[in-house]
Amino acid sequence: MRVLVTGAAGFIGSNLVDRLLHDGHQVTGYDNFSTGMYRFLESARAAATFRLIEGDLLDRDKLDEAMREVDVVFHMAANADVRFGLEHPRRDLEQNTIATFNVLEAMRVNQVKTIAFASTGSVYGEATVIPTPETAPFPVQTSLYGASKLAGEGLIAAYAEGFAIRGYIFRFVSILGERYTHGHVVDFMHKLATDPATLHILGNGLQRKSYLYVGDCIDAMLTAVTTTNAKINIFNLGTDEYCEVKDSVGWITRRLGLDPRLTYSGGERGWVGDTPFIFLDTQRIRSLGWRPRLSIREAVERTVDWLKSHPWAFAQRSVD
Repeated sequence: MRVLVTGAAGFIGSNLVDRLLHDGHQVTGYDNFSTGMYRFLESARAAATFRLIEGDLLDRDKLDEAMREVDVVFHMAANADVRFGLEHPRRDLEQNTIATFNVLEAMRVNQVKTIAFASTGSVYGEATVIPTPETAPFPVQTSLYGASKLAGEGLIAAYAEGFAIRGYIFRFVSILGERYTHGHVVDFMHKLATDPATLHILGNGLQRKSYLYVGDCIDAMLTAVTTTNAKINIFNLGTDEYCEVKDSVGWITRRLGLDPRLTYSGGERGWVGDTPFIFLDTQRIRSLGWRPRLSIREAVERTVDWLKSHPWAFAQRSVD
């Protein structure tokens, strides 16, 4: 395939780029490097079948040019800052919803017929059905991030109906693994680097969360794209387990050889938009033969190990 990956220098995007190149595909990476890192693409940039375009998804001319002679788009670029979304509400609109519209328009102009979209389990808000299947009714949205991703899903469905494209929508739980630089593991590690004796946790530590290893996430996406061919293909991606925040804290601190005193802000939510219980039903993707290789604990521990062995990435995230 000739593949365009948006957000190619990001955590999931760069891992996806490496996998696609390994599998023999021609890959164009597109990134504005607002959060992505050039070092994540070091091996990719050495490949003759890879080209990198530094550009913003709001730049339609550059995006249209990048989309030429492409078969499949993996649209991974997004603003994923759920916690601080209320501090810059336009960012989700521009980087998630309008950017997705621009990708779809560039596809339409260039007659590209397949898009795989990184959505989120946050679109379910505070779900009333647990584990939550793809057919669950949508509640009132609890975050601007979730709302912007749901809008992107709607645009893809409308373009599929109106312009005969095929859409793959992947509703992720939180992803962990190599090149992870945003989320609770790095946040806790940054706090512990500052004060290894104390760790403050937002909420009561009893929030129940699900996570997925990045390699398993990529395996699931490629399984779906190469196996199913409906007009719109929606898949939850996650493991068949969940953990409490305090469990993850324990795995992180033990991996670091620390035993800090834990303090809590209290309440069942760490911030506005924090969902107390996230657990997705993944039977649909499992019916295609996919299974995750790593447990949540193994994914957390592997993430800690990677951050410890790549201090430059950890330092950069701490500054951002």
